Amino acid sequence: MSLGLFELTSEQREIQALCRDFAEREIRPISLAVDEADTEMPWEIWHKAAALGLTAFMLPEHLGGGGMEDSLTQALVQEELCWGCSGIGNLITSNGFFAKPVLVLGNEEQARRWVEPLTGERPPLGALASTEPGVGSDAAAMTTTATPVEGGYRLSGQKSWISSAGPAEYYVVFATVAPGTRAKGITAFVLEKGDQGFTIGPPIKKMGQRALLNAELFFDDCFVPEDRRLGEEGQGFRGLMRTFDLSRITLGAAATGLARAALEYATEYAKTRQQFGKPIAEHQAVAFRLADMAVRVEASRLLVWRAATKADAGEDVGLEAAMAKLHASEAAMWCTWAAVQTLGGWGYSREYPVEKWMRDAKLEEIEEGTSDIQRLIISRRLLAT
Repeated sequence: MSLGLFELTSEQREIQALCRDFAEREIRPISLAVDEADTEMPWEIWHKAAALGLTAFMLPEHLGGGGMEDSLTQALVQEELCWGCSGIGNLITSNGFFAKPVLVLGNEEQARRWVEPLTGERPPLGALASTEPGVGSDAAAMTTTATPVEGGYRLSGQKSWISSAGPAEYYVVFATVAPGTRAKGITAFVLEKGDQGFTIGPPIKKMGQRALLNAELFFDDCFVPEDRRLGEEGQGFRGLMRTFDLSRITLGAAATGLARAALEYATEYAKTRQQFGKPIAEHQAVAFRLADMAVRVEASRLLVWRAATKADAGEDVGLEAAMAKLHASEAAMWCTWAAVQTLGGWGYSREYPVEKWMRDAKLEEIEEGTSDIQRLIISRRLLAT
């Protein structure tokens, strides 16, 4: 889909169409079953996506990836995959989230070691760990420590709500080398599953987006060799914030895809469902609700594409990314509610996908900084001008 304000390349249109087809043929048919399975990793769909290059399209070409590193292409892919299922869509592209700090902060040898394997035929999963039990959106306040010792560091602490934790083989972990100094001490490290002193908790049972498993990580005097550090000490916060800015754009695209799914489903239902002798789409309350859903979807996409285009131009997108993520996530929540409302009692039934989509949408308002945090970012930027 093109909005007229943005000109997509033929390559972007091709991958957009590929993802739309994959979402319809492979994701939609299994979405409800994956949700019911709850804490089981859907490896089959992961491998199918990898075979098409969808798990590595955003990784550098010289490392074996698709070389489509621009934010706009990533937004196009994310919207289509998450139209199929937001949990599965977010899972399929999650290695880009892990790889970003490795590529931003690390050296070529580290990229070869931990990013290149992600481009293989049966790629491992990576995960990024910053959130802690007592520290949510305020990443600078993290308390997991990395104490310098001979040959490396000793990590102690805990991370929570880490996506892909358990199935993932590689983990970018953020810790402070100087407790009490907030951002100044935050440093990034790569840990591998099985490292001594590094344990992973059981999968967390969640409200929605169950295809993407979450768990806690525990570091008990875990030794990390010096060559596992990404960049210099204290550079981790910069890499994390850059990752968050770009991932908020991607999450905005994911929310847009989810909202679009709800709009399309509710529209088709309203055309066929009869009430008081006519299709419910002809009732003003339903018609107006569908109109509001459509406006929210289009506005979300515009905000996402604007932020992505600015990011691709090398501009600071902290404000635009926060706006896109805020609007799109709340639009997804509203549109999925509206879809449930349009279907009435059937919308509340697990036989129909809209109740699942409503549960899935809630996460979009929470992850990568809650809606309140996005409003705080936006207001601070406005007041600083």
